[in-house]
Amino acid sequence: MTRLLLLIKHRLPFVWGGIDWLNAVLFRLLHGDRVEKEAGRCFEEFTLPGYEFRALNEHDIAQLSNLLSRQRTGRLDYFKPHGFDRRSLERVMRNPSFLMFGAFADDLLVGYFFLRCFWNRKSFVGRLIDEPYERKGIGRVMNQILYNTAWRSGFRCLTTVSKHNALVMRSHANNPTFHVLKELPNDYLFVEFVRPKADQGPDARDRTRV
Repeated sequence: MTRLLLLIKHRLPFVWGGIDWLNAVLFRLLHGDRVEKEAGRCFEEFTLPGYEFRALNEHDIAQLSNLLSRQRTGRLDYFKPHGFDRRSLERVMRNPSFLMFGAFADDLLVGYFFLRCFWNRKSFVGRLIDEPYERKGIGRVMNQILYNTAWRSGFRCLTTVSKHNALVMRSHANNPTFHVLKELPNDYLFVEFVRPKADQGPDARDRTRV
């Protein structure tokens, strides 16, 4: 199914547009309120001194566009969750199943991360940190927010990773939740971030610290 969806997305954009619209409607009706509430709780729980993590809104589009455009050549080769032009960003932001989050330092957007949700309780995650702000703990907090929002909402937390993306492969080398499900064409891996069993009990909210 994953291969089929990827094929449709990249080769049949008109068909994908219809699937995307239907998914957005179903997600909003079935899961939207719960996922948004869990995300809000995670923003309060997982923090980093000197930085603010929150959902993006239409007023942040200019900053997001600037963040993406100022990345040096090669940094976005494996980060293509959607178009980067202003119109594409506005369209994605209107999609209730695509939750866009940001990390801010003194009101400057220095990190972008997202949770792409599907009505069948699967979600895909991705993140980008501005190069001067790497290795400051931002990525760890992003992961905590993404993983726990998905897990606590009852969603599987998934992603695809290129074997050639050395930065991402290295960052997940010691990630205990990182599990490869299968290999995809073009040297990509289909990955699930699996919730630790110790964090699946009734008091899991107090213990989840991935």
